Amino acid sequence: MDRVLFEMTQPAHVVTLLAVSVIAMLMYPQGQFNPKPDLIKLSPLLSLIYLSTFMMHFGSQIWMTFVSGLSLYFNVPRHTFGEVQKVLFPRYFSVNSFLSLVTLVIFLKMHPAYSWDAYVGIQVGSMVLCFLLELVIRLYLAPPLVQLTIIKNAIEAKAGLGMEIGKYNPGPLSKCPHYVKIHQTFRKVHMAIAIGNLITMACTTLHLHYLSQKMLVI
Repeated sequence: MDRVLFEMTQPAHVVTLLAVSVIAMLMYPQGQFNPKPDLIKLSPLLSLIYLSTFMMHFGSQIWMTFVSGLSLYFNVPRHTFGEVQKVLFPRYFSVNSFLSLVTLVIFLKMHPAYSWDAYVGIQVGSMVLCFLLELVIRLYLAPPLVQLTIIKNAIEAKAGLGMEIGKYNPGPLSKCPHYVKIHQTFRKVHMAIAIGNLITMACTTLHLHYLSQKMLVI
């Protein structure tokens, strides 16, 4: 199981290190200091991109977590649900990490480090956390989850399982040590992804609250 979990992490290390370096340079660019910060206004195009990426990001989180996932789980066979999820999960976190990064970059352009107060600092921290979590899930957790889903579903299909809707029943496989180990690993990875997703949703909700406080005219 360790091989399944970590065989694809070498390229992920490079991408993660690059992402952290880029964020650090964006947050603290060399030579940027202004003891009397001026208000930085975005162009209409950048403002449109900023609001669009944030709305798409938050909307996809709500849809994937509360609409798509629950609807499929309670209305289609479990293996069909797994087949859909193994396609959606990598794309979901790829798209969200990209949208999160774009929102963060534009926000940092609008709020250089020298201009931060505590409130803006919290926003930057939550946005960085959101982006890194989504990136880590996409690079380190989604690939092994897909592989575990394939292995687990193949074993269940041979035992005539997986067509139940809205429930999980391992049947005779509950006495198979190999299957039990795979299922336990699957549950751990899936739970880690679920917790990470909820944290990212908390981060985007916090930024939504920030934006609502800045809207003087509706």
